[in-house]
Amino acid sequence: MSRLIVASQLPDLFNSVFAQHVGDAEIVAVPPGLAAPLPAQAKVLVAAPFRKAGGVLPPEPPKGWPYDVQWVQLVSVGIDFYPDWLFDGPVVTSARGSSAVALAEFALAAILADAKRLPDIWIDKAARWAPQPLKLIAGTTLGLVGFGAIGEALAPRAQALGLNVIATRRSDKPIPTPGVERVADLKTLFARSDHVVLAAPATPETQRLIGREVLAAAKPGLHLINIARGALIDDEALLEALDDGRVSRASLDVTHPEPLTEGHPFYSHPKVRLSPHTSVHTPDTRINLATRFAENLARFRSGAPLADVVDLSRGY
Repeated sequence: MSRLIVASQLPDLFNSVFAQHVGDAEIVAVPPGLAAPLPAQAKVLVAAPFRKAGGVLPPEPPKGWPYDVQWVQLVSVGIDFYPDWLFDGPVVTSARGSSAVALAEFALAAILADAKRLPDIWIDKAARWAPQPLKLIAGTTLGLVGFGAIGEALAPRAQALGLNVIATRRSDKPIPTPGVERVADLKTLFARSDHVVLAAPATPETQRLIGREVLAAAKPGLHLINIARGALIDDEALLEALDDGRVSRASLDVTHPEPLTEGHPFYSHPKVRLSPHTSVHTPDTRINLATRFAENLARFRSGAPLADVVDLSRGY
């Protein structure tokens, strides 16, 4: 069997993990985007994002689809960081589920940090030695906006800590996790939740999904956590809700654009905890992605249908 050439736009750290899992294939590093042609023998492209959130996507090449490959593997779940024309060529698969545990743990860390007032309660002098009032998360309600791989990872972990979990889901499929209550709409979810985690893809339908109307229905003191895409939130509406107390905390690992412009209110707002889209940067994300890619590579070589094929109508 001939050795399969895989062109990868990922950094060396990712490529070395991929190489460990695909022993029958050669990983050839190539620059991101359209900076250089791919090796002539490459049958597979592992594509890095073509932009950051809010950035400009490259136009379609004048001669149409530029790559002579048979399969494109994305390194993200959502497809909003890639140009439309990328999906006009061969089959495209996503990284669905590869970072679900990392994202679930990050969301739980944000919930615990809010309830236990971390890092505010750390002290550095005797004069500050005074007990501080904290909150329990047991008995509170977690609302999930979207219930896919992230929800499946997060819900049982939250339930184990005593949280009640409710969710909205675009699909008509039943929620597979026992004990998770499906609610009809966002307003109901926000009205009942103490913590809300955004776990929906960025699509035209979800653009600024969390705006004034939804936030006006929020339970007073709501904690909003975004680990999905910054474009889901109307920033001005969120700032208003933070200032009037309807939302007590916003933990944002994603924004639109990325990075935010210098001087953006999120950098300095006392109720905002901002991190630089770092929740997925764990070793298991790289390993999971490499493992799933290797499984799909076996299917590709045997002519079997690939898993995690992108559904353009769903946005992932």
